[in-house]
Amino acid sequence: MTATATATATATPVHRADPRTTPRWYPDVGGTAAALSLLIVVALWVGNGGVQQLIGGGAEAVSAAGRLTGLLASDLLLLQVLLMARIPLVERAFGQDRLARWHRWAGFTSFWLMVVHIVTITLGYAAAANTNAVAELWDMIWTYPGMLLATAGTLALVMVVATSIRAARRKLRYESWHLLHLYAYLGVGLALPHQLWTGADFVASAASRTYWWTLYGVSAGAVLVYRIGLPAWRNWRHRLVVDRVVPEGPGLTSVYLSGQRLAELPARAGQFFQWRFLAGPGWSRANPYSLSATPHGEQLRITVKDLGDGSSRVAGLRPGTKVLVEGPYGKLTGESYSGGPVVLIACGIGVTPLLSLLGELPYRAGEATLIYRARTEAELAFRGELEWFARHRGVRVVTLLGPRADRPSWLPADLAGRADSEMLREVAPEVAAAHVYVCGPEAWTAPVRAAALAAGVPADRLHTELFAW
Repeated sequence: MTATATATATATPVHRADPRTTPRWYPDVGGTAAALSLLIVVALWVGNGGVQQLIGGGAEAVSAAGRLTGLLASDLLLLQVLLMARIPLVERAFGQDRLARWHRWAGFTSFWLMVVHIVTITLGYAAAANTNAVAELWDMIWTYPGMLLATAGTLALVMVVATSIRAARRKLRYESWHLLHLYAYLGVGLALPHQLWTGADFVASAASRTYWWTLYGVSAGAVLVYRIGLPAWRNWRHRLVVDRVVPEGPGLTSVYLSGQRLAELPARAGQFFQWRFLAGPGWSRANPYSLSATPHGEQLRITVKDLGDGSSRVAGLRPGTKVLVEGPYGKLTGESYSGGPVVLIACGIGVTPLLSLLGELPYRAGEATLIYRARTEAELAFRGELEWFARHRGVRVVTLLGPRADRPSWLPADLAGRADSEMLREVAPEVAAAHVYVCGPEAWTAPVRAAALAAGVPADRLHTELFAW
C-alpha cells in the first residue's frame, strides 16, 4: 500500500471512539482535592496535640515537627502515586505533560520532607533519651516495629529520586529509567508497616486511621485497577498483533496493527499508548509511542524513530507478533475543537500525533497549517501523506529546515535573527485565532509555547505534548 493510499484510508474524520468532552470543572475539583488532603493531614496533626508540643519546645517540639513533615511526605507520596495511576478522569482533566510535572514536583518535595522527618525525629528522640543521635537512629532501625522495612523503602525511594535528576536521566536508557522508577511502589509499600505500628499520628484517633487507610486503599486500588486491571482487560478484548512493518525513512519505521473490536477502543487522534511487543528480550519494558494515523476502527498505526534499544527492535518485528498496550493516554486531542483555523507545529518525530490529528479534525479547506521543523530534507517523513492532505483537504504545509539556533528558539539557525513570535505570525497569519497543537522535544516546545502566547494565542487554545521522559 502506498503512502498516499494509506493517507486516503485514514485521513477522513469518520471515527471518534471517545467523543466526550472533559467538563471544565474537572481540573478545579482535582486540584481542590489535592490541597484538601494536605490540609486534612495538618488538621489531624493539630488535633493530636502537634501545636501544643511545638509551642512547648525542647525534644518534644523537634519530634512534633518531625511527625508533621513525615505526614506531609507520606501524603504527597500517595498523591504522587495517584497522579501517575493512569486514572482516566485525571488523565482527561490534566493531560500527561502536566501530570508528569506535578508528579516530579510532588516526588522531590516528598523526598526532602522525608529527609527532614528522619533527621528531626532522630534528634527529638535522641534529646528525649539523652543519647547520641547516630546511636538513636541505629536503635530505632533495629528495635522499632516496621523500621527495617521503612529503611529499605527509604533506600528504594532514594534510588528513584537520584535517577530522576535530569543529569542522571540523560545517562540512562529510557527502559532502564522506567524499570528503576517502578521501585517507588516498593518504597511506598514498605513504609506502611512502620506507620501502622509506630506512627503516633496514624493510630492516635479513629479519624486519623480512617483517613490514612482510605488514602492508602484508594492509591493501591487505583494502581491495581488502572495500571493492571484495565490494561489486562483491554488487551484480552482487542488482542492486538503486528499486521505489517513499513520503513518510512532513515531510522524511521511504521507499524500497522490489527485486532478485534478496534472500533470500541477509546483512542483518539493525538494520543499515545505504552507498547510491549512480545518478540524476545525486552518485551517486559514498555515504550510510549503516539498514534501516527487517525484511528478508524480497523487498524492502528505508530511510527517509531530509532533512538534506543526498544525503538531499534521495532524495525525487525514480524507480522503476527502479539502486542500488549496500556492506554490511550494524552490530552493532545481535538475534543475542544469546534471549527475554525488550526495551526499544528511539529519538530522531528513529533509530527506523528499531529499527522493523526490532521485526519480527525473537521477543519475546512484552507483552515489548517502544518509547520514541520527538521534538521535536513532527509528527515522529513510522510511526504506522500502530507501531499494528500494538501491536495484533498487544503492543508498548507510549511517546512523549516536547518540546525538548531544558538539561542532558545523554535526556529532554525538561519532564522534565529527574527523574533520567534513575529516569525510565527508571518508563517501562520491566522495563529491568534487558531487552535494550536505543538509536539516535539521539551527544549524546543518551550520556545514554541512562548512564541504562540506572545502572538496572541489564548492559553486554552494552546495544546502541547512533550516527547520527553
